[in-house]
Amino acid sequence: MPHASRYLAEGPRVGIRHFTYEDGAEFTARARESKDLHHPWLFPPDGPDAYAAYAGRLIEDPTKAGFLVCEKDGEHGDGAIAGFININNIVQGGFQCGALGYGAFAHAVGRGLMREGLNLVVGYAFGPMRLHRLEINAQPLNAGSIALARSCGFRLEGFSPKMIYIDGAWRDHERWAVTAEMRA
Repeated sequence: MPHASRYLAEGPRVGIRHFTYEDGAEFTARARESKDLHHPWLFPPDGPDAYAAYAGRLIEDPTKAGFLVCEKDGEHGDGAIAGFININNIVQGGFQCGALGYGAFAHAVGRGLMREGLNLVVGYAFGPMRLHRLEINAQPLNAGSIALARSCGFRLEGFSPKMIYIDGAWRDHERWAVTAEMRA
């Protein structure tokens, strides 16, 4: 009998799985190691209470789905968390859309792990989740985020001034999107 995978989807180097409360220690340690990489774009939880609240929203709220991108047999150990990809603001019905947010951890940057992980999440969203459209909102100077969106087939759809409140100010964002037809 084949062994069941612990991943929702997997590629050659990574698998994706949902967040669990038990991931808190590793996730927060990696977030602390990656503070300089993430600032000023995002602020993942870096302590146990903040992680529990964050993971709780991703686990319990049906308008959110959180995925950990984990290395398979990587240099940091089998299952080591390389990054995270969340689908927020999931709307069903005629819209069937969600907004993606993501972050790599410092040890995984530049290795293509997040590209592989994002492609897996997109496939999972358009497959089992039955979504039709995914959006990414990235600050114009966040070259890494924009490069990831572009490399995974997202198209630039527009620019929204002062769109999202981040780090004490309303920030401009580029809007990127992909639909199920674009991936077929």
